Amino acid sequence: MKAFESTTKNIFFTSLVSLHQAETNNTNKANVTELQASHSHSGWDFLRPLRNWLDTLKVGDRQFAHRVCRLIPPQCPFERDVKLFGKVLFHIPPMCKLNPLYEEVVGLRFRALCYLADECGEDISQYC
Repeated sequence: MKAFESTTKNIFFTSLVSLHQAETNNTNKANVTELQASHSHSGWDFLRPLRNWLDTLKVGDRQFAHRVCRLIPPQCPFERDVKLFGKVLFHIPPMCKLNPLYEEVVGLRFRALCYLADECGEDISQYC
């Protein structure tokens, strides 16, 4: 059994219990509603211009596409199992998804790979 499996279940259970207790108490009900409303309307997204720029960035140069594929790894480099004497002590989950620009960066890498394969006709197996 990996440590993250039971941790995820405990976190889910704890948050479920907390929400259930808050809903049963009428005085806390207004506070929960205010918190949800403020979270759903977070206001202006200050990373939106950068996200739009990354999404609209065209890959039209072979060297640029190779550079993007070399710089952006195909999988998270931080995910790993910590072992001692052949036994897994704990698992470090991938933290790349905590990056607020993760989807846009992965999309840019995908567009670069597609450009190299489709337009340039190159073998992209070295980047996979």
